[in-house]
Amino acid sequence: MDERDPKRCTAFEGHRCVASGNLRNVARKVKKIIGSDEQAPILIFDDITGEPIEVDFRGTVKDVLNRLEKPPAKAPSKASRGKPRGPGRPKLGVVSREVTLLPRHWDWLNIQPGGASVALRKLVEEARRVNRNRDKVRHSQEVAYRFMSAMAGNLPGFEEATRALFAGDPEGFNDLIGSWPGDIRNHARKLAEAAFRNRVGGSEK
Repeated sequence: MDERDPKRCTAFEGHRCVASGNLRNVARKVKKIIGSDEQAPILIFDDITGEPIEVDFRGTVKDVLNRLEKPPAKAPSKASRGKPRGPGRPKLGVVSREVTLLPRHWDWLNIQPGGASVALRKLVEEARRVNRNRDKVRHSQEVAYRFMSAMAGNLPGFEEATRALFAGDPEGFNDLIGSWPGDIRNHARKLAEAAFRNRVGGSEK
């Protein structure tokens, strides 16, 4: 993980946003705050998932940043080391996992051009294309809900705002969170933006 670390996050001290950006820069700023007040109520959230990020702030700034480094890649096993590549095409990033289907599903897949694997990939790509906006709505709703649950669960209108979020009601949502502390309100709106933008007439595009 370096200065180009793509993980974007936002840190709060109580109800106040104190840092936003890549994890290393946010960790530096938060470490400075904790240096002045070890009891500071800090929470850091992943901007993509809405999940809290655990950071070990013990030691120096360098210690903290070193612990953020990605673990080293696994070394190849002795059995695979030096083993010649078998015939056939390279894997090209294909991941092999178990899929459980009924016999009639396998029968249908096996008669498709290219076989089961090709047919499954085509089906997944088509589903991704058709459900793209629906997936964006659902993801945005889930991310906003995780953040709101952690930071606004005890604030007035939380349950009603949650219902408005999942109902695709931006006006109701904005009204209900209007009295929340400014930084929490603004971040919740930012995370929920895609959920409302990708809906037309109360349904997904």
